[in-house]
Amino acid sequence: MTTELPPRLARLIRQDVQGMHAYAVQPSAGMVKLDAMENPHRLPPQLQRELGERLGALALNRYPADRIDVLRQALARHAQIPEGFGLMLGNGSDELISLLAMACDMPGASILAPAPGFVMYAMSAQLQGLKFIPVDLTADFELDERAMLAAIEQQRPSIVYLAYPNNPTANLWDDGVIERIVQAAPGLVVIDEAYQPFASRSYIDRVARHPHVLLMRTLSKFGLAGVRIGYLVGPHALVAEIDKVRPPYNISVLNCEAALFALEHADVFEQQAADIRRERARLLESLAALPQVRAWRSDANMILVRVPDAARTFEGLKARGVLVKNVSRMHPLLADCLRLTVGTAEENTQLLAALQASL
Repeated sequence: MTTELPPRLARLIRQDVQGMHAYAVQPSAGMVKLDAMENPHRLPPQLQRELGERLGALALNRYPADRIDVLRQALARHAQIPEGFGLMLGNGSDELISLLAMACDMPGASILAPAPGFVMYAMSAQLQGLKFIPVDLTADFELDERAMLAAIEQQRPSIVYLAYPNNPTANLWDDGVIERIVQAAPGLVVIDEAYQPFASRSYIDRVARHPHVLLMRTLSKFGLAGVRIGYLVGPHALVAEIDKVRPPYNISVLNCEAALFALEHADVFEQQAADIRRERARLLESLAALPQVRAWRSDANMILVRVPDAARTFEGLKARGVLVKNVSRMHPLLADCLRLTVGTAEENTQLLAALQASL
């Protein structure tokens, strides 16, 4: 099948879009899938049956309506958002990131984020025609405070993204540095807490101190990656303005009801998160015993490791039925690094055996 557009069609598509690579999803059939930071646990059979009956009874012939507001209220209670704050729903955090770029698309607008970081920050800027300003982390993946503050002063970005913890490095940054960046930012600061269920602390108790700070979360890491629900929290007036660019009915009735069902059984998902945190500790201890591997401390459901040869080790793992993410070409700081998702106890045992054999 040809991959080239006929010239008469190619001239209709932006040149920068034609030069981009689509977000790649690795084939994973038959593999131990540890490449996408998903919760490896499924719902217990009884809850699967209950959810199926509930979804089957929905009026699929109607557009989403009042239940969307019920979901907003449930998420506000779950996140314990401050008084006077609003909550906006997105089809995953990816859509929220795109909508933020759209809402802030003014002449000269720009987006700044530490690098390496989540690829969608840069992609959303590019697709909206905004300047993207990456600021390198230190060699140990900490925020370079001096470089960040200098870039903020010189570039005056419209949005600063701070992932808390960061992807793919999985670490929480120094709170004092974050506060100084927040205070220096002339525009919005978005604290991205995608991995909050696994982190040792959150920014939610500090978000009310700053009228220009937004908090972004997702239910993907909570355990609903297939449901696609993200949410943005911030001062009501600010969230209301950003919400104007959201497409109508962006959350389906199926996704809405599945999210409400999950929040009603939040204890089940918390038990799953606790299991993942225990398994993360076991993995880190085992990885520390491998002389050819360096693993960084993690506050997420993934672990970043450096190996002697990332490409060879990745292929070795794959040949043994274990799929991880080779991030070694994402950024020079990630040379020879792999990102390992924390799986079930059995999956993690298979990962460790395959990794040892592949080194």
